[in-house]
Amino acid sequence: MSFRPAPVRRAKEQVEVQLREAILSGTFSSGDRLPSEMELSQSFGVSRTTIREALGGLASAGLISKVPGASGGSFVRVVDHESLGLSLGRSIDDTLKFGSINFEEVNHVRRLLEVPSAREAARMRTEEDVEALRAIIERQKEAAIEDPEGMAGLDSGFHTRIAEASGNRVLASLVFALHSVIRQALFLNVTPEQGSTAVRQHINIARGITNGDADEAGRAMEDHLDYLDHLQIWRKKPAS
Repeated sequence: MSFRPAPVRRAKEQVEVQLREAILSGTFSSGDRLPSEMELSQSFGVSRTTIREALGGLASAGLISKVPGASGGSFVRVVDHESLGLSLGRSIDDTLKFGSINFEEVNHVRRLLEVPSAREAARMRTEEDVEALRAIIERQKEAAIEDPEGMAGLDSGFHTRIAEASGNRVLASLVFALHSVIRQALFLNVTPEQGSTAVRQHINIARGITNGDADEAGRAMEDHLDYLDHLQIWRKKPAS
C-alpha cells in the first residue's frame, strides 16, 4: 500500500479547521469569546484578512456568532445539532470518497429535505430567523459580483439557516451535513450573472418564509434547485 501527499490547505482553511476542532473538543466552551482578530493573527502567523475569512466560515457553519461593537467579538455558540451535522457530514463524505454512494444521490436527498424544510420554516420562523436570512442575502449580493467562490459558503449558510428556522434540529443537522459534503467535494463555479440569479431566487425563498406562506416558500425552493440542476454548476474539484 502506498500513500500520496495530501494537498496543502490554504491558510484560511488551516485556521478554520483548528478553530473548529478547538470548539468541538471543548477547548472553547459555549458562550466563550474567541481571541481577537489581532491575537489570532499573531498566534497563527497570518493576516487579519485570513482570520476574518476563517471566522466567517465558522459563523456560516453556525459554530460562532459575531457581535459588533467595542464589547463584541466572536462568541462560541451552543454546540448541539451543529456537531451532529459535522459528524454526519464526515461520514457521508467518507462514503462518497470510497465510491459507495455518488453525488447524484446526495443531491437528490438534498432536494427531498430542503423543499419541506422551506415549507416548515415558513410555518415556524421567528423574527430572528428572518433577520438572519436577510443578512446572509445582503452579503450574497456583494459576493455574487466580487467573490463568486465565496458564494458556496454563503449558500450553505442560507440553506442551513432555513433548516434551523424549521425548528427541527435533526433536520437542520442533516441539511448542514449535506452542505458540508458539497463544500468539501465540489466547488460552485458561477458567473456573476448566474450568481445574481441565484441570489434573486434566495430572495424569493426568504419572502415566502417571511410571509409565512409555506406553498410559496416550497415552490421557490424547488425553482432554485431546478435552476442549479439545469445549469449543472456543481462540478468536481480538479485534481491537484
